[in-house]
Amino acid sequence: MVSDARILIAPSVLAADFTNLGRQVHDATEAGADLIHVDVMDGQFVPNISFGEAVVDAIRRSTDAPLNIHLMIVEPDDLLPAFMKSSGDQVIVHAEACRHLHRTVTRIKEAGCQAGVAINPGTPISAVEEVLHLLDLVLVMTVNPGFGGQAFIPGALTKVERLYQTIQKEGYETHLEVDGGIKADWTAQESVKAGADILVAGTAIFNDSEPVSQAMAGMRSCVHGIRDARGTEPHRAPHA
Repeated sequence: MVSDARILIAPSVLAADFTNLGRQVHDATEAGADLIHVDVMDGQFVPNISFGEAVVDAIRRSTDAPLNIHLMIVEPDDLLPAFMKSSGDQVIVHAEACRHLHRTVTRIKEAGCQAGVAINPGTPISAVEEVLHLLDLVLVMTVNPGFGGQAFIPGALTKVERLYQTIQKEGYETHLEVDGGIKADWTAQESVKAGADILVAGTAIFNDSEPVSQAMAGMRSCVHGIRDARGTEPHRAPHA
């Protein structure tokens, strides 16, 4: 099981200023980002298009932090080689987009990358249970994917908690990630209480109201010490 009590913060560059992308990624790294979250959208699996291989390569050159590459694309196997370029990176595919999920996960691991599987709010955890023992991380979407700035779906906390319980029971070395509507407030706190140890944050980190360093510090402070106390009581979603 995952024993490191540190909560990992993964700023999402989808919310960054694209006219100054390299500097924003650098600032997040300097502020202590554990991962840089990169959303690759194809306009088919989700109703939006973001960026592809060339931009991901540029982001990789702008940081020493591992990339947390979230492939929101149909038939991800066709494009995996374009994104499996660094053994330090995490490559995440959607259970809903893979015809043969076990084979896709195996390909990612054989390439030397960490393998993750994401599930949408309407997808049950059974979609990942048969490959959970192979995974380095599971990503639970806490919004419907495709756009940044959406409101957190409180019902996703139950899914996070159930996955956490399974991971602990089986002793798997699998991280649990949440993505969507995470801010330095109850959304981050309740996600950690439910079992998440990787928090993806977009507009909470990249915004016009505060420097990236200040936003990162706020997120760290918000969740500090919560994981150590986890399990003492069920999570509560005050805005559910």
